[in-house]
Amino acid sequence: MDKEKMSRFSFFAMTASLFITVYEYPTFAESGKTLIFFLLLCGIAWFLPVALCSAEMATVEKYKEGGIFGWVGHSLGEKYGFAALFFQWFQVTVGFVTMIYFIIGSLSYALDFKALNDNPVIKFIAVVVIFWLVTLLQLRGTAFTAKMAKAGFIFGIVIPVLILLVLTLKYKFSGHAFSQSFLDKSFLPTKSDFPALVTFMLAYMGVEASAPHITQLDNPKKNYPMIMVALVIVGIILSTIGGAAVSMVVPGSELSLNSGVVQAFEKLILDNNHHLVWIVKVLAVLLAFGVTAQVSSWTVSPTEGLRFVADKGLLPAKFKEVNKAGVPVPLLIVQGILVTIWAAVLTFGGGGNNVSFLTAISLTVIIYLSAYVLLFVGYFTLVLKKDNQKLERAYQVPGGQKVKVLLASAGLILSVLAIISSFIAPKELHASQAHTYILTLAISFIITLLVPFVFYRFYYEKKKAKQ
Repeated sequence: MDKEKMSRFSFFAMTASLFITVYEYPTFAESGKTLIFFLLLCGIAWFLPVALCSAEMATVEKYKEGGIFGWVGHSLGEKYGFAALFFQWFQVTVGFVTMIYFIIGSLSYALDFKALNDNPVIKFIAVVVIFWLVTLLQLRGTAFTAKMAKAGFIFGIVIPVLILLVLTLKYKFSGHAFSQSFLDKSFLPTKSDFPALVTFMLAYMGVEASAPHITQLDNPKKNYPMIMVALVIVGIILSTIGGAAVSMVVPGSELSLNSGVVQAFEKLILDNNHHLVWIVKVLAVLLAFGVTAQVSSWTVSPTEGLRFVADKGLLPAKFKEVNKAGVPVPLLIVQGILVTIWAAVLTFGGGGNNVSFLTAISLTVIIYLSAYVLLFVGYFTLVLKKDNQKLERAYQVPGGQKVKVLLASAGLILSVLAIISSFIAPKELHASQAHTYILTLAISFIITLLVPFVFYRFYYEKKKAKQ
């Protein structure tokens, strides 16, 4: 295995690139001023509980190995630990398509190749080619992934978002009015705004997915909890700036969900300065690179957890195999096949660009939320059972048992509410699109929930019975 140590910033950048979702800014923008409320709510009442509970569970002496599998498995039982890990991994096979849709939207603009984003066949081929190229690059090991994550985080996320902030302020102080779709919304949500909750959860999902690499982090007992808190702060700030800037500048009627950030840069830079189109194209390439780095980080982190459960016999022995750099190649191949299937389903059967994008995002979130529901229930077990209170851990959520229960309760309640709200079709979809959205979402979600438990029952339990 590749056991090269990672610095605090390398681990921070890899984790940040797992959850900071530039590609979701246009989706946030549809909520106008309400996006600020939702991002603060989800950041404080959901993201903070996830980060702090994960930090505590990750430093429990007996829970360390296998990431979310170890945390949930030791608390609730191996079957549920396997299900949590499966949901954490499987959601990203859908999420990869969402991420790459954004990459394609940005490259389509930079290359003046509209068919790349508008023609379903060309778009499908592009998704598949981009994903498999990124997968091949990951065969060099986690040291390479960490370097790519650092570069992508700085040049593809932080710099474009800061430029977006500066240009938006300049735009306002130059006498331009913010878009009516931003101004018409109130800070506090109305009843009709709550279906959007599910998209804001995605802004903060994945902070725990780097946990399988915790043994490569310098001084993890001290540094892992500290990095989690820093990520909460950075995540809330960047997501709020990015989403608000897009909403302020691009009218809702013109907004494209997979190229809205580029649209914002167009509006901010090309207003009476059409000769500066090259700057927008450079920024589009940087954004595409930032999301490519995110794809890169997600390609390896969850599969490392799956490799761990393969070592324990919960998966066929073939999936224990790794190359010289410690990368689980057979698992990456299976992952790539699934991503290719999802790309076909969502590109050809999703009902158009915006419907495909919304369905992909919602499905990604509710699958992942299923893992978080198990994580929070597992955390309750850790905190409330007397024998578990005796377990040694390097970090504990401050404030005692009552604060721990309150924190985990907030995270669990928001997780359940977001799953329920996702089955209310977004109001911007007309009747036939709403039907396609709900049907695709419901069928895909039900099948996904059943898969890990059916597999565990008919593969692992059957295998144990024969031994």
